[in-house]
Amino acid sequence: MKWFKKIIISSVIIPGIFLLALFLNYRFISEEGASKIYYDLDTLKPVEVGLVLGTSKYALSGNINPFYKNRISTAVQLFEAGKINYLIVSGDNRHASYNEPRHMMKDLIEAGVPADRVIPDYAGFRTFDSMVRAKKVFMLDSVLLISQAFHLERALFIAKRNNLNAIGFAAAYPNDEGSLKVIVREYFARIRMMLDLYVLKTEPHFLGDEIPVIPPKTQ
Repeated sequence: MKWFKKIIISSVIIPGIFLLALFLNYRFISEEGASKIYYDLDTLKPVEVGLVLGTSKYALSGNINPFYKNRISTAVQLFEAGKINYLIVSGDNRHASYNEPRHMMKDLIEAGVPADRVIPDYAGFRTFDSMVRAKKVFMLDSVLLISQAFHLERALFIAKRNNLNAIGFAAAYPNDEGSLKVIVREYFARIRMMLDLYVLKTEPHFLGDEIPVIPPKTQ
């Protein structure tokens, strides 16, 4: 019967432990960030700088990605309401034909945000990079993050471990059946984040020179 026990352990118990760890890790990160995420403009105090976390503008179908669309519309809403004065758009710029910050910057400006209030971060290859660069490159002490709530939870976790005082404002989550795969991917992204922070001690792909966002105050 030893072979039977080995089958049970390899096919049931080990996968069960892995799935439980996956779930508990997800919940731990969610619970830490929940109190820092805002959903109502009226409850949000003004913050100098907002940071829009990047995603692809287009879905595989060729249509506009609803996650992207909702992040941009939320950023515009926050700016028009006077809740933020500057916007960093941070995303992947892996090659000439894929440039998340360029798309975000263009769409924000077309929506009425002044060009001199939008700052591109072309090296936000991952959420991890975006958070570290907000602190070390853009020299921010505090920031308002803009994305969907599940994504904000992970970003806020990273920000806290990098001494960045961050809160989040949640863009609407799309009512789309295909978005389920985004949540599944998020479970594994949170495992990767834990490895980056506590095991691999990962550094951003690229840092570079400091780029202060907030102009120095004149005497």
